[in-house]
Amino acid sequence: MTEGEANKNEETPQTQEAPVNQEAGHGQQAASTEDDFRSLFEESIQAVQPGGVVSGTIVDINPTHVVVDVGYKTEGRIAVQEFQDRDGALQVAVGDDVDVFFESPEGDRGEIVLSRQKAESIKVWDRIEKAYEQAIPIEGTIVARVKGGFKVDLGVDGFLPGSHVDIRPTRNLDQFVGKRDRFTILKYNRMRDNVVVSRKMLLEQEREVLKKETLAVLDEGVILEGVVKNITDYGAFVDVGGIDGILHITDMSWGRVNHPGDLLGIGETIRVVVLKFDKERERISLGMKQITPDPWEAVAEKYPVDSKITGKVVGLTDYGAFVELEKGVEGLIHVSEMSWAKKLSHPSKVVQAGETVEAMVLNVDPGRRRISLGLRQVLPNPWFLAKEKYPEGSVIQGPVRNITDFGVFVGVEEGIDGLIHISDLDWTKKIKHPSELYKKGDMVEAKVLGVDPQVERFSLGVKQLTMDPWERVINEHPVGSRVHGEVVRVLDFGVFVRIAEGVEGLIHVSQLSTEHVDKPSSLCQVGDAVEAEVVNIDVQEHKIGLSIRALKKSEEREELESYLQREQEAGRFSFETILNEELKLDRESRGGRGRERNRR
Repeated sequence: MTEGEANKNEETPQTQEAPVNQEAGHGQQAASTEDDFRSLFEESIQAVQPGGVVSGTIVDINPTHVVVDVGYKTEGRIAVQEFQDRDGALQVAVGDDVDVFFESPEGDRGEIVLSRQKAESIKVWDRIEKAYEQAIPIEGTIVARVKGGFKVDLGVDGFLPGSHVDIRPTRNLDQFVGKRDRFTILKYNRMRDNVVVSRKMLLEQEREVLKKETLAVLDEGVILEGVVKNITDYGAFVDVGGIDGILHITDMSWGRVNHPGDLLGIGETIRVVVLKFDKERERISLGMKQITPDPWEAVAEKYPVDSKITGKVVGLTDYGAFVELEKGVEGLIHVSEMSWAKKLSHPSKVVQAGETVEAMVLNVDPGRRRISLGLRQVLPNPWFLAKEKYPEGSVIQGPVRNITDFGVFVGVEEGIDGLIHISDLDWTKKIKHPSELYKKGDMVEAKVLGVDPQVERFSLGVKQLTMDPWERVINEHPVGSRVHGEVVRVLDFGVFVRIAEGVEGLIHVSQLSTEHVDKPSSLCQVGDAVEAEVVNIDVQEHKIGLSIRALKKSEEREELESYLQREQEAGRFSFETILNEELKLDRESRGGRGRERNRR
């Protein structure tokens, strides 16, 4: 060191000490700051301790892990799956604050061990405990059916017994799966991760509150909104606010309802009106159709008799088809009114359900809610056409369709049969049954006797194709003529003589001889040839009276007349003598006929 330097140091001793003091001050300040940081760090470490739920911030997300800073000396990593939903979607982002469970300060890689799932589970159990102790509802989702009930996601798995899923037993339990709802905690065990919930209990509590409110305003005629709870074959049960009412199938619609399930669905909200209310028994009868006007009040004006309508076939029975004219109004087409021609075995032969048809109104009875319709009336009546096509006296040919005791039905054309009555089969034969002459399928020629469209009757005759043998006999053998015949029957009152095929005449016992006869069999036998005179004819009854006695008298008269004629020509008798003989003969003849009438 030089002298100048030494003197300088000696002259300014204070100035050399000042820097030494300044450096000391800076050291003291740094030490103080470090102590403060250390103190704060130690406090933060003491605040963030393993075994509890802490709040952290997400500082990084990679494909496998989420890095969370909870304010500890190191960060923690949590598997990314703990931040995903059931579909695998990530629910967080960098910078989000999350609650995690601090499991351990030292992990395999020197990081703290954190768990979000455990933190969520702790919070859920705290919520479950609070819900149980305070009797408040807790939300959850029914995720699956298990033995005896359902698995419910409350944040932890809970069990919902099948008997506690609804107020009343329900067959379709699958409808509840996937439904988010509120539940009451029945019991829980945190150590065993066991919790049992009830949906039914909460519904009953809510229902009781609603019931009191509903009963305060419930009265007949009140219109309410209700929820369909159950459906049966005869109706539906509707919750109208904590109390169930019955909606009968007949009160659902003015129109046809085959089954309540066709109109309503469980859980559906509907408007109903109170029809009857028994307050003591808490029974309610509900109606749905009564909210709208009754369409039958105007049917007489809208659908007058003989008017044509268009409607949809909504139902088929053995006796006819129901046609919907409008919502709530149906008419019946009876099977007998479906076709002019066919005798239908079932309406389905003509119409089908869902088909649109045109028909005529035959009758309207609003009081009984009945409309009679006719399908055939909108078509030409083939019976009127047949009357024009087949005039009386025309001849037709057709097959035998049916044979009955009283006659034979012959097919004239499609749907129209003509009847040959047994009395019109033959002029003279005594027919016991038409099957003696015909069988089904035989072709028959017959004459048209008449067509009556009003009663749908077509009359035919076979015997009318030929002349009535009685008419021929009557024309050929008038009263007073002589006939020849054969005895066919001998009875106590007389003898029947066949004078032509199918024509018989009767010789009364009094007319068998000019002498008295006790028994006809004493004079005649079956097969004997006889000759007699026609004494009377009954055209309507087909009866001919014969007389052998009259014939004898006629022969005697003819002989006398012939004799007198010869004598007159010979000049042996005068004109007065002949006249007297003729008058005498005439008196005798008239007296004989009078005695015959008396005997009859």
